[in-house]
Amino acid sequence: MRAVLGPTNTGKTHLAIERMCGHSSGMMGFPLRLLAREVYDRVRAIKGDKQVALITGEERIEPPDARYFLCTAEAMPRSTGDVAFVALDEAQLGADPERGHIFTDRLLHARGREETMILGSATLEPMIKALIPRAEITSRPRFSTLSHAGVCKLSRLPKRSAVVAFSVEQVYAMAEALRRFRGGAAVVMGALSPETRNKQVAMFQSGEVDYIVATDAIGMGLNLDLDHVAFAALSKFDGRRKRRLTPSEMAQIAGRAGRHQRDGTFGTLSGTGKGHGEPLAFTDEEVYAIEEHKFAPLTHLFWRDADPRFDSLPALIADLEARPAQAVLRAAPEAIDMAVLRRLAEADTGRSVRGAGSVRRFWEACSLPDFRNLGVEQHARFVARLWDDLRGGYIGADFVAARIAELDRMQGDIDTLQGRIAAIRSWAYICQRPDWVLARDEMAARARAVEAKLSDALHARLTERFVNRRTTLLMKSLGQDASALPVTLEPDGHLTVEGLSIGRLEGFRFHVDPSAGVADRRMLLAAGEKALPALLANRAEWLLTQGLGELEISGGAIRWQGQGAGRALADITFPGHPFGAPRLALTRDLALLPDTAKARLEAGLAAWLDKQLEPLEPLRKLAEAARDPEAGSQARALVITLIEARGVISREEAGLENLPKDMRPYLRKLGVTFGALDIFAAPLLKPAPRRLLHALGLDLRPLNDAMLPVLAEGSWAKGRLPAGYRYAGSQAIRVDLAEKILRAAFDARAAVTAAKPKERNLAFRLDLALAVSVGLEDGNARRLLGSAGFRCDRARPLPEGAQGAPAPDRWHWRPRRPGEGDGQRSERRPDNRERTQARGNPRQAKDGRTKDGQAKDGQANRKPERDGSQPPRDGAQRRSRPAQAAARPPVDTGPARAGGAFDKLADLLKG
Repeated sequence: MRAVLGPTNTGKTHLAIERMCGHSSGMMGFPLRLLAREVYDRVRAIKGDKQVALITGEERIEPPDARYFLCTAEAMPRSTGDVAFVALDEAQLGADPERGHIFTDRLLHARGREETMILGSATLEPMIKALIPRAEITSRPRFSTLSHAGVCKLSRLPKRSAVVAFSVEQVYAMAEALRRFRGGAAVVMGALSPETRNKQVAMFQSGEVDYIVATDAIGMGLNLDLDHVAFAALSKFDGRRKRRLTPSEMAQIAGRAGRHQRDGTFGTLSGTGKGHGEPLAFTDEEVYAIEEHKFAPLTHLFWRDADPRFDSLPALIADLEARPAQAVLRAAPEAIDMAVLRRLAEADTGRSVRGAGSVRRFWEACSLPDFRNLGVEQHARFVARLWDDLRGGYIGADFVAARIAELDRMQGDIDTLQGRIAAIRSWAYICQRPDWVLARDEMAARARAVEAKLSDALHARLTERFVNRRTTLLMKSLGQDASALPVTLEPDGHLTVEGLSIGRLEGFRFHVDPSAGVADRRMLLAAGEKALPALLANRAEWLLTQGLGELEISGGAIRWQGQGAGRALADITFPGHPFGAPRLALTRDLALLPDTAKARLEAGLAAWLDKQLEPLEPLRKLAEAARDPEAGSQARALVITLIEARGVISREEAGLENLPKDMRPYLRKLGVTFGALDIFAAPLLKPAPRRLLHALGLDLRPLNDAMLPVLAEGSWAKGRLPAGYRYAGSQAIRVDLAEKILRAAFDARAAVTAAKPKERNLAFRLDLALAVSVGLEDGNARRLLGSAGFRCDRARPLPEGAQGAPAPDRWHWRPRRPGEGDGQRSERRPDNRERTQARGNPRQAKDGRTKDGQAKDGQANRKPERDGSQPPRDGAQRRSRPAQAAARPPVDTGPARAGGAFDKLADLLKG
């Protein structure tokens, strides 16, 4: 039985760890979960994960073969001889009014088979001699010297210093001041979760910040590389009254300065006194006690019966209030668990508690720590609600999961997140109890995961509020000389200075970090712009050599996806003729690019664009023919009309009556197809050229990306048929496939006519397999054929009971009669608005809608129909239409005026 006593920085805990690892098994009890976790990590590194366990009220990591146990004092078993070695750290906390009875009980009863070690302050020596007379007492001197440094201003605080305050408001005020003066500080308070405290301490230890602001939580279990401790206050509220710290409490905090062989100092901050000019200062006696480590010994420890009777609630309360037999022990003041027990025992909740098992379970519920610091009244209400669930057995997993999920929210400020962490710690404690929650392991894991996420969020909020890394960096090393900043372009586009982001480069445009304050924005912008020309030149070179695959054409511009974030690099225009040589106009994003790099980039983009425009080669050939005087005015007029329609135009609008037939072979060589219903350039109906026309903004009509053969009903907006299609009943079909179907019908008729040349209007058979194979429904195929003049006489069905194949349908065709409107024979033609959209006029296509308005058939007006005139169904005879009341004007056989073709040609020739 050994007691190792001494001040801070004497290596007591390190000695205990070495001794425990030298035994076959061991257990250590600590005052804080944070300290237990730190030692757990150290022992695990020595003994391995499978042999080391961590046991706290909120967390339990216990491998089946564990032989070394690191616990909080409350979770430490009261066993004797279960393990070879037992140690209790900070045993002087037995004098603490709130938790002292726990440490006193472990001091009296926790024993190892081979060795027991008590660690604590030298003030504990009289208590050890009185309670454990046979214990061997060893005193250890401090490794370094601790000296008083007097009063210091906050703005002149040396690096590697800690500022100690005793209220949340004062902690925040000190941290805010250090953020302004020194770029920031880490924050450590007892209200933080252990994970958050660890992250804040790690930020200080790594040198990310040179200052730490803390409450008296820093005085226990935190080993920091501190050179100086500055007290912002020397008084604190201990739960009952505000009092001055005792010299031993001062020494516990001041002793954090100076680690191992490095000396430390302590003092006070100026401007934090009583408010009437009197500075905050230590007395000479306090300075002497702290420097010489001489403090008044403890005269008593607090005690409470740790093994009370559970016969009834009155018996339990009586045992917990019993006085100890030893003279150096005193009955513990009423702690919050005892206050909750007494309050609930007097209420209706306690009257229903009967039997030893129920009383024990009720006391365990009352012992739930008040992590949220709600006080007796509100904490008692929470315990009462908890007991309502525990009284009947287990708490349902669904209920616990719902409570945990309510706390799984990372939004909110520092105080909000602290409240959620305190609440989730309560549920983590509940889930660790062996007989409280169904699916205990799963619920405990969920609670720990949410606590970890909340701790990360709280650490981020604290860092965001109290640490300005950029200010720290700029003030430390560069002052106001922005040009000296070593700016680096990261792969994700961020501009960084020694790892700290000052902005983001999207494409070739620099954006200052939006989180930068007004004072920093000018410096960051100047630093970024100073380095941008060279960085942009490198980025332009990379784009031309490796990043061309990230370019795309969209909205009439070349855009850079990926690192460019879709920003436009150059606008594409076609001056003079719609399909003349393209011209690039670089955007303002490239203004800071050096002239040489800008010219090289422009040339590279032009070469890339030429390659991308290869699918429009058929349209370029048509444009060249439109400029060729040898082509003839009629052919050039048709070509210009076809170009304006972006490759597809109906026969009615083409003005074929003005085109000599001997010019058709010339146009066919250019890829122009003269169909039964449409004149079109078949290569332009492929997906690539259609997508390219749409991306260039030259065809504002809707686009079907895949240019499917047939579009189902409802796949396009009303009145917004995609380019390259015509209506076929309730469906739409691509015009080249429509021509293929119609050509097959004409071939079938020609075969019959060739066999009987003298007979007129012969009936013929027509197989609709081709139309059905491309996706047209049978009825819609008949409507498409009807728009070209084909009429179907349905065969009579077989009589009932008759055998054999049914007779085929009989088809007839008649040519269009002069003056016959397209509404009687063909599908609806595009109106003026659709033709304007095909020419890419954004003013006319702004609303993106097309109505079925009036259109021309030669010079005849017609009433528009959605699907045109449809052939009769079920073999019904086509009824003759009544004659129009007004005579139709004669067909114009003069020069073609459709689409203003000759006007465009005149403009082209003038150019």
